[in-house]
Amino acid sequence: MSTKITKGTWVLIADGEKALILENTTDANDPNLVVRRKDEQDNPSDGEQSANRPGRMQEGRPGNSASGPRSSFDDTDWHQLAKDRFADDIAELLYKQAHKGAFERIILVAAPGVLGEIREKMHKEVSNKVVAEVPKTLTNHTIGDIEKILVSELA
Repeated sequence: MSTKITKGTWVLIADGEKALILENTTDANDPNLVVRRKDEQDNPSDGEQSANRPGRMQEGRPGNSASGPRSSFDDTDWHQLAKDRFADDIAELLYKQAHKGAFERIILVAAPGVLGEIREKMHKEVSNKVVAEVPKTLTNHTIGDIEKILVSELA
């Protein structure tokens, strides 16, 4: 890929629940990423968010609803819905920052599904500034580890 993390380049580290925006304050050879912003969403498992069991419907002949098998409606996956909304929020945040001229270059680092979700929601003003994408989950890594992994991935 051979993309350098030049001075001033932003790095978005995200998964479906956490986002970290870092900025390189040194040169591309030895990046020093500092935290500009940290967002975290409280997103319990779907089971914890679901209020009750899925609704059930009696299948029957017209005019006779008491006969026939019962089937359940699909329940909403609240956990996934929250993850999708979080991707929307990240895309909106990046748009506002890009519009203000806060960054010229950004590298997106996220799990493949999250990366696709963010990319889909991203405004053209932001996508024009994306210089690299790394499909990895690094949200639970230290800043030092993130620096090393990115230098290796982008070499």
